[in-house]
Amino acid sequence: MLKNQFTQPTQAALATVPEPTNLIELTLDKSLNFQFRADSLFILGLGLVIISFLAIRLFGVPRRFWKTFEINEAEFGLGDQKIKFSPNVTDEQIAYKIWVELSTRKIGIPIDTANDVISEIYDSWFHFFSVTRELIKDVPVQKFRRKDTEQIVRLSIEVLNQGIRPHLTQWQARFRRWYENQLNQSANDGIHPQDIQKKFPQFAELEKDLLDINQRLINYRQKMYEIIKGA
Repeated sequence: MLKNQFTQPTQAALATVPEPTNLIELTLDKSLNFQFRADSLFILGLGLVIISFLAIRLFGVPRRFWKTFEINEAEFGLGDQKIKFSPNVTDEQIAYKIWVELSTRKIGIPIDTANDVISEIYDSWFHFFSVTRELIKDVPVQKFRRKDTEQIVRLSIEVLNQGIRPHLTQWQARFRRWYENQLNQSANDGIHPQDIQKKFPQFAELEKDLLDINQRLINYRQKMYEIIKGA
């Protein structure tokens, strides 16, 4: 007679089998109160995950996302206030577009009045006004409510209104009218525009103010570059 090869486990064998452990247990007692229990290993593991996440955020995020910048408005002729802010992606995008405009036009690069035509410089300044206005208007209002973003937008507006506009108001119209009149005179036929503009009665004063603003805008371009690079 064949013996059954499958036998019931003994009490001793059952005693050696570990009971399943619940990592998280939520129960409802007789008083209809919820009771929450969590295994100590689960709590430890969760704590390690949180610590790792915070470490990545603090040390693994590129430096530009948490570095604090300081901008001295005196560098742009806007006073002596110092602005401190921590730029985010929106701020970097604003800085990048402004930097491109400053770097590709006679605004944020050195002006040489011996070779550059002043009327063309004014054309670049007007274009910079238009581009910067559109750039600022494109910033979503919810982003603008962020204090750091508001500061870089305000700085850009002040560079336009306090840095460039006063010179244009004082010099641009009167110089253009004089210059266009000179171009139409037969006595100036064959004379280079750079040589004609030097005949402007107040050329030395205009040139000095023009170069002063140019240097401030060069400083402005450098600050925008630092924000982009996170330096």
